[in-house]
Amino acid sequence: MASHNEMQANRFEYKYIISERCARTLRDFARPYLVPDEHADPNYNYSYAIHSVYLDGPGLPLYYGTVRGVKNRYKMRIRYYDDRPENPVFFEIKRRVTDVILKSRAMIKRIAVSRLLQGYWPEPSDLVKPGDQKSMDVLNRFWELHNQIHARGRCIVSYLREAWVHPESNSVRMTFDRNLVAARFEGELRVGDFLGGVRPYIPGVVLELKFTDRFPHWMSDMVRVFGLQRGSMAKYVTCIDALHPREQKLNVGVLEGAV
Repeated sequence: MASHNEMQANRFEYKYIISERCARTLRDFARPYLVPDEHADPNYNYSYAIHSVYLDGPGLPLYYGTVRGVKNRYKMRIRYYDDRPENPVFFEIKRRVTDVILKSRAMIKRIAVSRLLQGYWPEPSDLVKPGDQKSMDVLNRFWELHNQIHARGRCIVSYLREAWVHPESNSVRMTFDRNLVAARFEGELRVGDFLGGVRPYIPGVVLELKFTDRFPHWMSDMVRVFGLQRGSMAKYVTCIDALHPREQKLNVGVLEGAV
């Protein structure tokens, strides 16, 4: 089963906003095909917490790339799952090329985050596994993009994820995201704001159907049977809008001082 250090490198993502009642029904429908993610807690609605610091440049070019529907775009984020100093964090680049999602990540020592965000050159010692060349390549690319757009942390996006996966591979995933919280990033990888941050309004549960090849037949049947309407839901955009009203973002000077 999938771990926090595994992800579908190239995949499709279909998103839907559904009711809590529908989420429970879909969970039952999918049980013959999927199993709970290994990090899921059955006593906690099969969920686990996800926290991500999203980075962007002056004027928020990555934010506006999403708002304007740019076909080929990317996001940069630092993902973590708790506040334990001994646990790693993940520097991620998420690209959209037309309808295909490409993700890459590097597993980094938490102690290295501050130095890297200041623009210092990445070193193999920043990695949890210093000999991991693939992670080093991702980290170098992340650093290049970071310096290219003069990026810095804009907000912390937190939520609870209920995840179901294919029992033999990571080729198919179904996730339900709840309790989205937005908090300003002030230089630290915090999780406390999960209870005290701003809660954007979302009219339901965020369902994501993820697959690497063809849309599975059973998923297609599920969408048809339950009349699911595919839409869009960008958590980074939603959280920035909650923290800073869109009219405020028109004044870049105000935003640059506030975010």
